[in-house]
Amino acid sequence: MTPTTTSLTARTAALLGGVLLSLLAGCGSGGAGDDTTEARGTRTAAAPARTKQAVAGLEGMPPVLDPRDVYAANRPGMLSPTVKGYPSRVYVPNTNSNTVTVIDPETYRVIATIPVGVQPQHVVPSWDLKTLWVNNNRGHTLTPIDPATGVAGKPVEVHDPYNLYFTPNGKYAIVMASLDRELVFRDPHTMERKKAIPVPCYGVNHADFSPDGRYFVVSCEFSAQLLKVDTEKMEVIGRQKLPLKGAMPQDVKLSPDGRTFYIADMMAHGVWVLDGERFTEPALMPTGKGAHGLYVNRDSSEMFISNRGEGSISVFDFEQNRLTKKWWLPDGGSPDMGGVSSDGKVLWLSGRYHSEVYAVDTRTGEQLARIPVGSGPHGLAVYPQPGRYSLGHTGVFR
Repeated sequence: MTPTTTSLTARTAALLGGVLLSLLAGCGSGGAGDDTTEARGTRTAAAPARTKQAVAGLEGMPPVLDPRDVYAANRPGMLSPTVKGYPSRVYVPNTNSNTVTVIDPETYRVIATIPVGVQPQHVVPSWDLKTLWVNNNRGHTLTPIDPATGVAGKPVEVHDPYNLYFTPNGKYAIVMASLDRELVFRDPHTMERKKAIPVPCYGVNHADFSPDGRYFVVSCEFSAQLLKVDTEKMEVIGRQKLPLKGAMPQDVKLSPDGRTFYIADMMAHGVWVLDGERFTEPALMPTGKGAHGLYVNRDSSEMFISNRGEGSISVFDFEQNRLTKKWWLPDGGSPDMGGVSSDGKVLWLSGRYHSEVYAVDTRTGEQLARIPVGSGPHGLAVYPQPGRYSLGHTGVFR
């Protein structure tokens, strides 16, 4: 990888060798939105309406604690009994170094480096919170790490595991097989293959689930599309093309009230705002160049948006339905994926093209630390975090 924002990642280059170039030719670049553009883009998004109705969830899914806030179980200190004995750590998969760097968040120091498979993309907490799965995309394995000891176990063979999610009832793991063009439902413990769904798009990578868990929205990075998938039937029930040539959707996040999905887009330089139920054409909210990761704070009032292409973080206020702040890393950088600390005070992000990790104060935007790690750091996981169960990715907890 190179530090330029328009460079294709190694995974993208691999895709180019396997599909027609014409399908990917639309990726363009554009300028980052200024404050006026951001405000104007925000106003195009309909204000999310709150619902007070109880949520009837997917069979076997833990009941939603608060129908007005899907993240009600994610408050500071609300650690599951399962994770209360785990040491607090930051796990950083280095895609080019084939390692996971382990950081002590109290001292901001690297305390271990774990060799894993080829091209680790994300570190994913399991649904039952007992295992961290390292997605070795080109090595076609998942490496389990015991979060109690930090010791890696024997790799499990899984083809093309770019990213990993879990159904809200814990019944299945879902492998985002990006280059295989499949969503693969597997046993959440053994990773035995149960059912594969061919998808009508290229580069499935990120997702999030509806409040009731009955469907989830998937971003297709290399064909500028979104999918809607029925969780129980395990089938695609909706598909749409994003209304921008060269769009490249990334992270997906549900609003606290459960009415709106937000999809970061690194080539549209902003976030798409989508009505999940109607699955109609989304509106674009400009945030900054290379918009990538989406993280909700501990009181569900704000969402942090990492703008990888310009070294900034945008802050979206859910109640005001607009961007309210923008923080810049003092020496630039490439903030990518990560998570919020258990107490909610620190946002941790990998620096994809700078071989480093950033710790940022969630109240002021001040950079607290800049820590050297391996090459190509990507799907960083902060662990443990509050929540009853994990939906996957770098830590989507409910």
